[in-house]
Amino acid sequence: MAFKEYREWHSKCNLKIVAENLIKRGFKAKCFDDVNEAKNYILSMIPPNATVGVGGSVTIRELGIIEDLESRGNKVIHHWIKGLSSEDSYRIRMMEIGSDFFLSSCNAITVDGVIVNADSSGNRVAALAFGPKHVILVVGTNKIVYDLDMALWRIYNVAAPMNSRRLGVKVPCAEAGYCVDCDSIDCPVRIIEIIKRKPQVGDYHVILIDANLGF
Repeated sequence: MAFKEYREWHSKCNLKIVAENLIKRGFKAKCFDDVNEAKNYILSMIPPNATVGVGGSVTIRELGIIEDLESRGNKVIHHWIKGLSSEDSYRIRMMEIGSDFFLSSCNAITVDGVIVNADSSGNRVAALAFGPKHVILVVGTNKIVYDLDMALWRIYNVAAPMNSRRLGVKVPCAEAGYCVDCDSIDCPVRIIEIIKRKPQVGDYHVILIDANLGF
């Protein structure tokens, strides 16, 4: 018996509902069944001469889109470069905010279209609110949650522990796998941003993909 088809059907239903609610909130939203199809669509949106900032996003790296952009001549600005000094890292993050296009994901998105993010330094949430002329958010089905409470739960107990472990940060959640409400100097959740409607300035696209992407 092919149970998989029911899961796929339900997943597509969720994406459709989220897209409809995002559009009601002023965002542009589009659903994709296939990661490569979504990536090609994003590439078609970005002119070859545009500067592209990339936030701290596992989703964007999993797409492999940075390499595609660079190979065709786009100037891609991102701070995931080994050996950067703190001064260079700060400078690059500021350049990301001023880019023509900004690519990122979110930590959670509610069924009714509210986008929720957490940050430790603030550069990503800043760029998602103001700065770039165009923002493109790429979101997998794993980040869809029912409401704001579940979005916050996901940030503390899914995204933050996994990112902390990826970065090798010595915080309790990186060992426990869930938030223990620590007061660590390296706590990954210092800023929480809730975007209820499209910011007044700029162009905002949300690309919803029927796949498990990022943390």
